[in-house]
Amino acid sequence: MSKGGRWAGGLALLAVGLGTGVALAGEGDDGPRVERHVVVYREPGRFAGWPANHGMWAWGDEILVGFSRGTYKDLGSYHHIDRERPEEHLLARSLDGGLTWAVEEPEPLAALAGAAGMRHGTRPPDAPEHRPIPLDEPIDFTHPDLALTLRMEDKDGGASWFSYSYDRGRSWRGPFRLPMLGQPGVMARTDYLVEGPRDCLAMLTASKSDGREGRPFAARTSDGGLSWEFLSYIGPEPEDGYAIMPSTVRTGPTDLVTTIRLRDSERAWIDSYASHDNGRSWEFLSTPEPDGGTGNPPSLVRLPDGRLALVYGLRREPFGIVARLSGDGGRTWSEAITLRDDGGGTDIGYVRSVVRPDGTVLSVYYYHDRSGPDRYLAATIWNPGTP
Repeated sequence: MSKGGRWAGGLALLAVGLGTGVALAGEGDDGPRVERHVVVYREPGRFAGWPANHGMWAWGDEILVGFSRGTYKDLGSYHHIDRERPEEHLLARSLDGGLTWAVEEPEPLAALAGAAGMRHGTRPPDAPEHRPIPLDEPIDFTHPDLALTLRMEDKDGGASWFSYSYDRGRSWRGPFRLPMLGQPGVMARTDYLVEGPRDCLAMLTASKSDGREGRPFAARTSDGGLSWEFLSYIGPEPEDGYAIMPSTVRTGPTDLVTTIRLRDSERAWIDSYASHDNGRSWEFLSTPEPDGGTGNPPSLVRLPDGRLALVYGLRREPFGIVARLSGDGGRTWSEAITLRDDGGGTDIGYVRSVVRPDGTVLSVYYYHDRSGPDRYLAATIWNPGTP
């Protein structure tokens, strides 16, 4: 048994370094550079995926990330996870800034088990039924060891839920029902900003008027999660396709920047928006990635020097993980910075990122390279350089 919970299947995997100090093409000593690639979790015959669907939290050098584990199955161009075998929702923890990792099962399983509509596989036989209840006591969002996760029950409608932890994800409370906020459906993923002991902003996704995903919006609680208020939509409702999976940072006392994943019948891309009134209204800023192949969600962080770093999976050739930097609050962005380009196809990405205490960025994602079919959880530690 690990300190943070039961070992998942009795397995604790350590990261393996794949390279250090690799300067990126065209960059000097002060430019962006990859420090190291590591493996977070990899096991033959397994599928590991989608950190962006779960969440990632950091307390200095202690980092926790959620992910799904299933059984590998070749399904052609789609996600290679066996739909008829169990999909587990697990956690991976690092105590050294992302260099080594151990895999844990949530405690209790019920808190993060999730609903059938959010799975690509079946419910594990030991996972309790998903039964969210109303929150009966307020959350202290400023608790120093808080982890909060918000999840959906179905990608095209239905309700969402949240769970929280006061011990860095070693034990969880929940799931608790998230209100519908006047929407036909709410599809939550973990994107929130703490504002005070009882105040928290969450960027979520609503069903469109046709009942399909999605249109992002901002919501707020001022009573510790007991009730939530709809604030505003982020951008117009797409006529074709979707706008989903916001990733948001604070850039000033009332200023926010968010990045959104979009797709229509012709292309997939990422847009950025800004709010200057704490999420009550938004303005379009730019399109940092105009062609993401089949599309991937953004992972946005604010660097210690004030720049923004955007990381995402590139689901077109050359398949891999890329980053872009902005020094003007998301209005303009650098050219794509290749963190790695050895991907074996489109089944990659769903990045989550945190800034480490030394100012470097840790980006965790799922991946498969050209060495074989395994879908595994990987991480890149990279230095964004100086402005």
